Amino acid sequence: MLDVLRGLYNAAAGMVTQQRRHDTVTQNISNVNTAGYKQNDTVIRSFPEVLVSMIGGEPGNPRHVIGKLNTGVFAEESIALHLQGDLRETGQASDFAIVSELNVIDEDTGLGMVFDGSGRHVGEDGEVTYRPQAFFTVQDNNGNLRYTRSGEFRVGPEGQVLTSAGFQVLGADNQPIVLTGGAADLTVNEQGFILDGAGNPTGQTLGVAVVSAPNDLVKEGNGLYRLNNEDGFRMLAAGDNVIIRQGYIEASNVDASKSMVELTAALRAYETNQKVVQFYDRSLEKAVNEIGRV
Repeated sequence: MLDVLRGLYNAAAGMVTQQRRHDTVTQNISNVNTAGYKQNDTVIRSFPEVLVSMIGGEPGNPRHVIGKLNTGVFAEESIALHLQGDLRETGQASDFAIVSELNVIDEDTGLGMVFDGSGRHVGEDGEVTYRPQAFFTVQDNNGNLRYTRSGEFRVGPEGQVLTSAGFQVLGADNQPIVLTGGAADLTVNEQGFILDGAGNPTGQTLGVAVVSAPNDLVKEGNGLYRLNNEDGFRMLAAGDNVIIRQGYIEASNVDASKSMVELTAALRAYETNQKVVQFYDRSLEKAVNEIGRV
């Protein structure tokens, strides 16, 4: 009976895990056309293994160890994949995209770290380092500093540069950007400097922050992220491999084809666990109504 209950719980845990995986992939697909959106991946891990022993197994060894048993899986967390998305030209002067390929020097070798397809570098000691990423800095309605890769900006009636949700875009000095001549003055070079009609810097710069550990960012909606670690970012510096493209926006980095395959896999895994639950349910029914009756 204990084995039946254990199997029932394992299958139920699998159903819950696949449901969360399904929800994550569905969210990715629904944001496939959202500018600056970063794909989320569900991290699935197993529960800690337990030792199975037999009471009175051998003389002098009342708890003979049989072996280890896994007790199911769970969806531990959902991690955003902060990789560069494709650029889409819009022709709008208020649209901006960040193109970044920031490097990190390995202190042990003195060479640049090589990052894999998920933006991770695993050192010889197993330490994981994520590639730093650049973000536009904005200010929400409560005056809090936030970060975004969605550069679909607009110019307000008083010359302030705003996000599509109405939040103020900040400059390199963490102050809201206000254009003296309105939208006509919004010309930005690849370094983020705002230029006047003659192509000369006006003294204002788009605020771009470099987040050293982008996986520490927390999503808040409207394409915004917050960073709880105040020391986890710095402003863009000369020499950083980051450029600003005006008249472009960064598309979502969601792979629609891969997401559909993963969605189908999650659905099938859910159905398989569901059938296992039904099997154990019928076994328990027989144990109670037929075997128990005897």
